[in-house]
Amino acid sequence: MNRRLFLHAASTLILGALAAPALARAALLPADPVFGRTFDDLQGVGQALSAYVGRPVVFNFWASWCAPCVREMPLLEALHHQHPDLALVGLAVDTRANVVRFLDKVQVSYPVLLTGTQGIPLMRELGNKSGGLPFTAFYDRDGHLVSAAMGELKHDDLQARIDKILEA
Repeated sequence: MNRRLFLHAASTLILGALAAPALARAALLPADPVFGRTFDDLQGVGQALSAYVGRPVVFNFWASWCAPCVREMPLLEALHHQHPDLALVGLAVDTRANVVRFLDKVQVSYPVLLTGTQGIPLMRELGNKSGGLPFTAFYDRDGHLVSAAMGELKHDDLQARIDKILEA
């Protein structure tokens, strides 16, 4: 009798695990290693990317000297205001002096962190083998990379990628 109860309980657990939605299983996976990184903000205070796990996040790698990056910023700013549940973080592959000077002219309300040259190998780890800018990575609430794009994003593409991580 004990064996029969054990087998019944075990089969119930196995069937339940197989029937669990993919998102529930994905939540058991660790977040992407990018969330183990820390970068300085404009005041020189280290900000852990792990603080963004738990909500959808967009990491936008950019530089003040990158024309497509600059063209993309007003769109990112607008979408940042449209989606308050979304974390948008600018990761500047640039110097602090250049970024501060640039942001005096072009202001954004989302956080900007300084990766400096560390941003290039990080972008390569995320799939941007050429290391080109701008580069944008889209993560779901659990810290899993959903998509990434190299180059200037247009509104419809950016909105579709954001919608995908907001739904996940």
